[in-house]
Amino acid sequence: MNASRRTLLAALPALAAARAARASEEPVDMLLVLAVDVSRSIDEDEAKLQREGYRAAMTDPRVVSAIRSGTLGAIAVCYLEWASADYQRIVIPWTRIDGQEAANAWAERLAAAPRVSMSWTSISGAIEASMRAIAAAPFEGTRKVIDISGDGVNNSGAPVTLLRDLAVDAGITINGLPILNDRSPFGQPQNMTLDQYFEEFVIGGPGAFVIPAEDFHSFQGAVLRKLIREISGRTEIGRFA
Repeated sequence: MNASRRTLLAALPALAAARAARASEEPVDMLLVLAVDVSRSIDEDEAKLQREGYRAAMTDPRVVSAIRSGTLGAIAVCYLEWASADYQRIVIPWTRIDGQEAANAWAERLAAAPRVSMSWTSISGAIEASMRAIAAAPFEGTRKVIDISGDGVNNSGAPVTLLRDLAVDAGITINGLPILNDRSPFGQPQNMTLDQYFEEFVIGGPGAFVIPAEDFHSFQGAVLRKLIREISGRTEIGRFA
């Protein structure tokens, strides 16, 4: 067993204890981690488009309607930015969203948050940090979802499939939003597009799906479709065209 796997497995009892400790916390329909790539492959203009995409999608009346139509009428969202294996940062901690006012306030917080750009791309690190965030959430979610968006493949840290499988074993679904720009991500398998890579190596769990954005300018529409599908809890598996 390699060192990375031993370290990760050793952390699981602590994660389980944290889940047990918050069992009496306020219930919501879903715990959703938005894990967003801020590696150096994303320039300043692209980063702005990415954040604006999340702000516009979260405040869209169709997303708010999907939230309100849930059994409890509320979700909890954690916005996390990631790059290399040693860089993950929670930009907006767990926030309960139960209507338009809460969605608007969340979007304003995201607009005001400073942005940091780092090197390398560790999707595995993003999944591990997201799992820890879910374990420490002050809400109890009926469903637990990690949403990974990015424009590259895992080239730093542990194998992405190792963390994906640990998350799925913990009852977490991982969805993907690959950004298909005109760059060739370092470490991408030959004859495999980025959306295919996400389908093969990143997503997992019940109803897991990929919604690709053809470029950063189409990102907002992709985020909107993704959030509506995640929040509504549809269970079809695979790519959403």
